[in-house]
Amino acid sequence: MDHILFINACVREGSRTKRLADHLLSKLSGEIEEVKLDRKNAQPLYGDTLALRMERTAQGDFDHPIFDNAKQFKKADVVVIAAPYWDLSIPAVLKAYLESLCNIGLTFDYSDEGIPSPLCRARKLYFVTTAGGAVFSDEYGFGYVRTLCESFFGISDFEYIKAEGLDIVGADVEAILDRAKADIDKLFEV
Repeated sequence: MDHILFINACVREGSRTKRLADHLLSKLSGEIEEVKLDRKNAQPLYGDTLALRMERTAQGDFDHPIFDNAKQFKKADVVVIAAPYWDLSIPAVLKAYLESLCNIGLTFDYSDEGIPSPLCRARKLYFVTTAGGAVFSDEYGFGYVRTLCESFFGISDFEYIKAEGLDIVGADVEAILDRAKADIDKLFEV
């Protein structure tokens, strides 16, 4: 049975991104563990926390709570990220969370040539996003997430699910979301 890690960066009540993610999650089989980033209080690394992480990493001591996110992520077989498109990228709380996953000796190592060597077991990542307004880039921050997860964590299979233009005057929001749900359904057709 797959261990599915659902990283939920949706902070608004009735989030359209969360609605799409819920539809996707209903198609997956396995145990789902949700990380609600609005309650996680993920913070970027600053002087003290960075020094603590570097010190513990150098000692190979990953028992401190600063490594809990990385240990949880490392155990996942499948990762689902739900992240609305804000200010041309992913929400800051997701960036801070992803930063907490990058731990040498825990989630990845480096070869003698300086190339990351993944230590995680996840093989698939679904990235779900929505955009309300005009779209300036087709990747919605997904490029960063994909490169990080592929290069450092060894995830090789990605699905990118999006619904865009939801807040443009005259947009049929439910029709746009239904098309995205149909795209999800196609992923699971045999």
